[in-house]
Amino acid sequence: MRMVGSAIAVIFVLAALWGGLYAWPRSQGYYSIADLIRDWSDKSYTRSYDRSGLRADLVAAGFRMGDAVFVRIFKQENRLELWLSHDGAYRLFRSYPICRFSGTLGPKLAEGDHQAPEGFYQIAKSQMNPKSRRYLAFNLGFPNIFDRNNGRTGSYLMVHGGCSSVGCYAMTDEKVDEIYALMEAAFRRGQEEVPVHIFPFEMTDQALAAHGGSEWADFWANLKTGYDLFEQTGVPPVVGACGTTYVFNEETQRADCQLVTGW
Repeated sequence: MRMVGSAIAVIFVLAALWGGLYAWPRSQGYYSIADLIRDWSDKSYTRSYDRSGLRADLVAAGFRMGDAVFVRIFKQENRLELWLSHDGAYRLFRSYPICRFSGTLGPKLAEGDHQAPEGFYQIAKSQMNPKSRRYLAFNLGFPNIFDRNNGRTGSYLMVHGGCSSVGCYAMTDEKVDEIYALMEAAFRRGQEEVPVHIFPFEMTDQALAAHGGSEWADFWANLKTGYDLFEQTGVPPVVGACGTTYVFNEETQRADCQLVTGW
């Protein structure tokens, strides 16, 4: 009987450990107790919003804090999409209304033109700003290698909180809190860079034809190649620049090309 009692005690201990170290963190939107502790103990900035609803929505959608992040922005639709993945392919988790961006459809060309950029960008952890005067922000890394090859200039182009913009994408504090939290968690779990693809509008054949008379028609057709690759595969393409043109996947390996990277 003593051995049976000991065995039952061991089972209870193991069950408690399993619940505390594995099941409970996952029910809270984390992969492990270590991820939960790292997130809750982070004091790099003052959190102004309760994230329990975000974590519950993640669990309901089959995601966790720390899943890989991919961001798409559409100017004309005033929409930022946040896609997540834990198995290679991405699924749309949230769409956020953009509160404000400055300028019109078309790329940013020069410092001071108040134009929000379009193109393909990579965000590294060093580009995250928890001390932004717009609550939280991340730097898009403009100008990237493509922009520089095209002689485009500018600096401090962000996605940030608030609802005012001078060349940036303002998301409101509440929305950027969620976006920042998911990117931050992805970096903690090892994602090296978050791709951010910015388009003038949804790059359908019909939309591109409707804007065929624009001075940016060729540039937008180049963007559409990258847009279509993601639509077809569910995986953000590898992006580079060969001279003044964006190239994707295998083409980026050409000797005259450079990858678009964060910094």
